[in-house]
Amino acid sequence: MWTADQLYLEKSKGKAVLRFIFSFDGIIDFLTILPFFFLSGFIVFRMLRVVRIFRLFRVNSQYDSFNIITTVLFEKKNQILSSLFIIFILMLASSLGIYNAEHEAQPDVYRNAFSGIWWSVSTLLTVGYGDIYPVTTAGRIIAIFSAFLGVGAVAVPTGIISAGFVEQYTKKQYSDISFTDIKEIGEIIADEVNGLSGITVGQASADFDLHIYVILRGELTVVASESIKIQKGDVLVAGSKKIVK
Repeated sequence: MWTADQLYLEKSKGKAVLRFIFSFDGIIDFLTILPFFFLSGFIVFRMLRVVRIFRLFRVNSQYDSFNIITTVLFEKKNQILSSLFIIFILMLASSLGIYNAEHEAQPDVYRNAFSGIWWSVSTLLTVGYGDIYPVTTAGRIIAIFSAFLGVGAVAVPTGIISAGFVEQYTKKQYSDISFTDIKEIGEIIADEVNGLSGITVGQASADFDLHIYVILRGELTVVASESIKIQKGDVLVAGSKKIVK
């Protein structure tokens, strides 16, 4: 809180402090120091010792690996939520199907339409504890299809996250290249890591000793005038100023 104004330079001291308090790092810091004030009180407050593990998030946040994980989850959140929604629908469908097939044979196990939720979760996620299982032919057929669908249900979000990691590491490899070492015209992906995102072409040219020829933005080719603001994900066709000279 004391150095919040150095973290948010564009804000006043009071607004910077409030911004940090309600930020992810601020909440983690609060949960970390909270047990210090309550451990000497009631026994129930001693459970707050557990929240000290949140300090690990503060440590990990300083490393690129943690930043890459959070970036991937944020950028792929729509695809991940869509896949989770599909898994939820499959879970409800298999639960209702197994209830209709097994209720008469096992009324104590499948008591209502949602009593098969536990079974559907363990089946779709390929865990299969075996505490609840179908005994009828129809129930076993539903179980077979649910098991096959479960493999795909796990693979879809895993593939999305894996593709996101590959994409981020590829961008990082581009951003680790020293701009002044570019011996010929090349392409640079603008992002927060290399500092090109959010600044103008003129600023990038002055700060990074670059000569930017054009900007590839989606399907558009933008003429790189000095006042154009570079956006995240833009592909800059550029070279070192030394080449131009």
